[in-house]
Amino acid sequence: MAWSTSELARIAGTTVNTIRHYHRSGLLEEPDRHHNGYKQYGMTDLVRLLRIRRLVELGVPLARIQDGIDSAEALREIDVDHAAAIERLEKARHGIAAVLDSNAPPDAPPGFESVAGRLSEADRSMIHIYTQVFDEKALADVLSAVESDSDSMNADFEALPADADEATRQNLAEKFAPSIAQTFRDFPWMDKDPMAHIAKGKPVTRQMFTDAMRELLNAAQIDVLRRAKQLARELNAER
Repeated sequence: MAWSTSELARIAGTTVNTIRHYHRSGLLEEPDRHHNGYKQYGMTDLVRLLRIRRLVELGVPLARIQDGIDSAEALREIDVDHAAAIERLEKARHGIAAVLDSNAPPDAPPGFESVAGRLSEADRSMIHIYTQVFDEKALADVLSAVESDSDSMNADFEALPADADEATRQNLAEKFAPSIAQTFRDFPWMDKDPMAHIAKGKPVTRQMFTDAMRELLNAAQIDVLRRAKQLARELNAER
C-alpha cells in the first residue's frame, strides 16, 4: 500500500508541513515518487514517522532524535529538563495568581504584589533591583517597611519638583523622619549596615544603588531622603 503526503499525515495524526519539516531535518527520508511526480509513502515510512512522533510527544528535541535516543539515561536527562521547565511554569503561575489576587501591575516585583499598586514607578524600579541583590530576610524586612509607609507622604515625595525650595524640602524631610526612625528601629541593618544582607559583591551593589538613586530620583528627592535619614537618626539617638 502506498500513501500520498496528505494521507500519511492524516494516518499519523500530524500535518503535511510537519512531515516536510522532518524531511528537511533529515529525520524522515524522502520516499520514491510515482510516475505522476507525487511522493509515495509505504509502511516503513509510516512506522518511522510514528516513532518520531512518539519521541516528540515525550518532549525529545528534534536534534536529539536525529542523534539517536537509544538509552534510558538519555530520557532521564530530558526528564530533568522537563522538571525544571515545570518548576519555572509553576513559579510563573504563582506569580500571575499573586498579581491577579492583588490587582497589582503586571510588572510588580516578585513578593511585593500586595503593595505594588501603591508604589511609585521609581519605588517599583528600586525594589526590582533589591530583589536581585538582597537575601530573603532583607526582602521580607523591606516588604514590612513598605507596608507601614504613609501613602500621603509618598505622594508628596513623588510630586516633589527638582527645584523645590529649602522650606519645602525641610518640611517633607521632617514628615518622613518619624517613619524612617521607626523603620531603623525595627530593622537596624537598614541604617547601620545596608550591605549586611546582600547576595552579591558589595562594591558592585553599592555602585548599583548609587546609580539607581541618581537615575530614578531628582536632586530634591535625594536631598529630602538624606535630610530625613539624618533627622531619623537624631530622633532615635534622643530615645
